[in-house]
Amino acid sequence: MEKTRQAKAAGRRPAPAANGTADPAHHGLPLHEVVLLLGTDHVQGLASAEVARRQAEFGANVLPRSRGGGIFRKLARQFHNPLVYVLLAAAAVTLFLGEYLDSGVILAVVLVNTLIGFVQEVRAEAALDALHSLVRTRAVVVRDGQREEVPSEDLVPGDLVILEAGDKVPADLRLVRLSGLRADESALTGESETVEKNEVVLPPTTPVADRRNMVYSGTLVTAGTGAGVVVAIGGETELGEIHRLMGSVQQIATPLTQKLAHFSMTLTVAILALAAVAFLAGVARGQQPPQMFTAAVALAVGAIPEGLPAAVTVTLAIGVRRMARRRAVVRRLPVVETLGSTTVICSDKTGTFTENQMTVRALWTSSGAYDVTGSGYGPEGRVLPAGAGVQGASEGSAAEGTEATAARDFALHWSLLAGAACNDARVVREGDAWRVQGDPTEAAMLVTAGKGGVDTAQFLSAYPRRGALPFTSESQYMATLHAPRLTDGSGTGQNTVLVKGALERVLELCAWQMDGPGDNGHLNKQAVLEVAHRFAGTGLRVLATAMMHLPAGTSLDEANLRGQLTLTGLQAMFDPPREAAAAAVHACHQAGVAVKMITGDHIGTAATIARAVGITADRADGTALTGTELDAIPEDQLPDAVERATVFARVSPEQKLRLIGALQSRGHVAAMTGDGVNDAPALRQANVGIAMGRSGTEVAKEASDIVLTDDDFATIEAAVEEGRNVFDNLTKFIVWTLPTNMGEGLVILVAILAGATLPVLPTQILWINMTTAVALGLMLAFEPKEPGLMSRPPRAPGRPLLTWTLTLRILLVSTLLVAGTWWIFELELAGGASLAEARTAAVNLFVAVETFYLFSCRSLTRSVWRIGFFSNRWVVLGVLVQAAGQLAITYSPVMNELFHTAPIGPETWLRILGIAVLASLVVAVDKRFRRHSF
Repeated sequence: MEKTRQAKAAGRRPAPAANGTADPAHHGLPLHEVVLLLGTDHVQGLASAEVARRQAEFGANVLPRSRGGGIFRKLARQFHNPLVYVLLAAAAVTLFLGEYLDSGVILAVVLVNTLIGFVQEVRAEAALDALHSLVRTRAVVVRDGQREEVPSEDLVPGDLVILEAGDKVPADLRLVRLSGLRADESALTGESETVEKNEVVLPPTTPVADRRNMVYSGTLVTAGTGAGVVVAIGGETELGEIHRLMGSVQQIATPLTQKLAHFSMTLTVAILALAAVAFLAGVARGQQPPQMFTAAVALAVGAIPEGLPAAVTVTLAIGVRRMARRRAVVRRLPVVETLGSTTVICSDKTGTFTENQMTVRALWTSSGAYDVTGSGYGPEGRVLPAGAGVQGASEGSAAEGTEATAARDFALHWSLLAGAACNDARVVREGDAWRVQGDPTEAAMLVTAGKGGVDTAQFLSAYPRRGALPFTSESQYMATLHAPRLTDGSGTGQNTVLVKGALERVLELCAWQMDGPGDNGHLNKQAVLEVAHRFAGTGLRVLATAMMHLPAGTSLDEANLRGQLTLTGLQAMFDPPREAAAAAVHACHQAGVAVKMITGDHIGTAATIARAVGITADRADGTALTGTELDAIPEDQLPDAVERATVFARVSPEQKLRLIGALQSRGHVAAMTGDGVNDAPALRQANVGIAMGRSGTEVAKEASDIVLTDDDFATIEAAVEEGRNVFDNLTKFIVWTLPTNMGEGLVILVAILAGATLPVLPTQILWINMTTAVALGLMLAFEPKEPGLMSRPPRAPGRPLLTWTLTLRILLVSTLLVAGTWWIFELELAGGASLAEARTAAVNLFVAVETFYLFSCRSLTRSVWRIGFFSNRWVVLGVLVQAAGQLAITYSPVMNELFHTAPIGPETWLRILGIAVLASLVVAVDKRFRRHSF
C-alpha cells in the first residue's frame, strides 16, 4: 500500500496489475521486480494460454469511448438552435392566443425535427466509429518465445512488446532493453523535444515527463529500437487518465459546416429582423397583431434553411464511408472538401506505385554476377551464376550449382549472411501463402539467403546479436554486432559487424572489398557504382552489404565503422509496378492533377518505374532530379524546377518539405503520401497528407489526413474522385434547398407588404421544410458520380461555394416559386375554392416544383435523361415517400385538421403539375445555355 500511496503522490492513479494488485509505480522498481510482479518473462514473453486468460480478465486494450452524456443529452442538444428558439416562442404565443391546434402542430414539428437531428448525429457518430475500426494500431509482441504481430487491442499486462522507429506505443511499457530509443511524448506531456530513453531505475515520485525508463500509450517512437513489458492497458494508462478527465465527445465539425452554420445564424438574425419589420408594417397598416404575428412567424420559418448544416454533415459522412469502401480512410472530415481542389499528388514509389513485394533478382560480388530464381517470399529458388538460372536448369543441377557457388565465393556467402542476419524481418507461412512481419526489403534478403544455402539460424546461434545501429532516414544503413558464444574462455574475442543499406552510404564507410577467397582487396568505387547503375537502369533496387571484425569491448557506433568496413556485394531486387497504377496516373492527368514521384531510391530505379506507370522521367530534360541536384538549385529558381520535374530520388526529409513548399508557392493544392517517420513533416505541410495503412508507421498515420488501407496509388486517384463527387453533391443540395427557403420567405413578405391573405401558413411551411429536406434533399447525398468527373480541371481553391451562375439559378427558381404560388392561390380563390383549398394548392405547388427541380439538381450541367433517370434509386424512393405524404396532408381528415388543408380536385392537380413542368423546362433551358459557365 505504501507503493500505491507513492504512485498517487507522483500524480498517477493506481491501475490494476496482472496479479490484481495496485500499480506500484513501475518506473521506481528494479526490472526483476517488475517482471515478477507482472508474472511475465522479459525474454520469452507470455505463454499463449496466459494471454487468453488475461484478455478475459482485463478486457481489450482500448480507451473507453466518451459520449456526450448519453441519449438524453444528445436529444437536448438538438434544441440548441436559433430556429428552435423561434419555433418554441411561436408555440408559446399561439398557445397564449388560444390557437391550441397551431401551437400543438408547431411543437410536434419541433419534436420531429429534433428527432431527425438526433438520428443524424447518431449516424454520423457511428460513421466515425466505423472509420476508427478500419485503422487499427498493430504491435509486435513476443509470445511463447516467438515474435508475432497482433492488433494493439489484444495486448495484456505482462506482454513483451518490440518497438521500432515510427511505431505508436500501444500501451504503457516499462523498458527492458533498448538501443538509441527516443520518443515523442508531446501528446502526453506537451514537451515538443523528443526524449532519450534508458533503463535506469527512478525514484517513485518521478513525474511522467521525466520517466526515462517508461514509454506511454499514444506516444511515438522517433528513433532507435527497444522492448518493454506492458504495465497498463486501455483506460488504466496515462493517456486513459487524460481521456477520462477530458470527458468530451468528438464533435463532427468541418470548416465547411462551420461556415454554413455561421451563414445560417447570420441569416436567422437578418430574417428575424425582417420579420419584425414586416410585423410592425402590418400593424401600422391596421392589421390585427395576432394575424401579423402569424405572418411574421411564417416568414421567418420559411426563409431559414435550418436543416442545411446537419444535412451537409450527413452528406460528408456518407462520402467518407464511400471512400472507406474504396480503401481510403478519412481521418479528418475537412479533407473531403480539399480533395476536390487537389492539383498535384506527390507519391512515394515503393508500395504505392509498386506491389511492395520485393524479390531479389540479381547479386554481385567482385567474383561475378548471379541470378536468383523464384519470386515472392516463398523459399523456392536458387542462386546461380548469371545466365544459368534462365536456361531451364533442373532442380538437382541448380542445387548443386548453389552449393558450389557458395563454397567458391566467400564474398557471396558474407553478402547473403549480412542481408539475413542484419535483419529484423520474419517470413511466416499462413496456409498456402507466406506473410511478411517487418520490412519487405529485409524479408526479400532473408529469403534470398535461404535460397543461397546460408544457415542464418546457425550463425546467430554461434554469434548472437549483442548490439545494433537501427536504420534511420539520416543514416540510411543498419548495422548489427555479433559476439561469439564462448563457453570455455577460448577464442579470439573478435566480434563481427554486419551492415546493409543504401549503396552510396555504405560505400562511404568502406575501405576494402572482399574477393572470392574471402580476402580484403582494393575497393574500386567507380566500378561498383557502374554495376549498380546497370541494375537500376533495369528497374532494380540496389542495396549494398558489408562486414568487419571488431575487437571485443569496442562499442558499435559510426565512428568505429567509418573507413573500416569491407564491401561484400550488392543485392538487386525488383518490386513490380501495380497493375492499376498506370491507369490511375492517366486518370489523374486527364483530371488536370499532376503526379510526381518522391522517393529515397536510386534515380535510375525511380525513373524506370515512373516511365512504366506513365510518368515522364528523364535526366536530360530535368524531369528527373536527385536530392543533391535539388540542393544545388537556388531558392528563387526552385519552384520552377519542381514544377517541371516529375521524379525526385534520394531525397531527405528536409528536401521533401522544400518540395511541398515550392509547389504550394505556385498555388498548388498538394497531396503528399508517406509511410516513414521522416515523411511526417511533409505530410503535415501538405494540403492533404496520405499515409500508407499497411506499411506506414504510426507516426506517418498520426500526421496524415487520409490512410490508405491497401497502400495503392489507384486508391489515391479514387479518393480524389470521391472527394470531387462529395463536393458536387453538397453543391447540388445547397442549390436545391435555397430556392425553397427564399421562395417561402418572399411569398410571405409579398403578402404582408401587399396587405393580402397569406397563401401558406406557418404550420404548412413547417410541413414543406420538414418533409422535403428528409425525403427529397438528403437523397442527393447518394447521387453517383457523374460521367467525366475526372475529366474536369481541379476546382480553384478560392472559388466560392456558389458561383454567379448557380446564384442566378437559385434566384430564377425562387422567382418561379413565388409567381407560381401566387398565381395558383389567386386562381383557386377566383374559381370559388375555399381559403383552405387554395392554400392546399399552394403547398402542393411548392412541393411539386421542388420535386421536379430535384431531378434537375441531380446534375448542374446535364439533363436528367443524360445521367439516367433511375441511376439514383434513392431519389425515386424519396419522391414516392413525399408523394404519399402530400396525398395524406391533402385528403386525410386528421391532417386537414392539423394543417388547415382541404381536398382539391383533379383540375387543380393538373394546374399544379403544369406549373411544375413549366418551371422544370425553364430551368432546363437555363442549364443548357449556361452549361459552359461552370
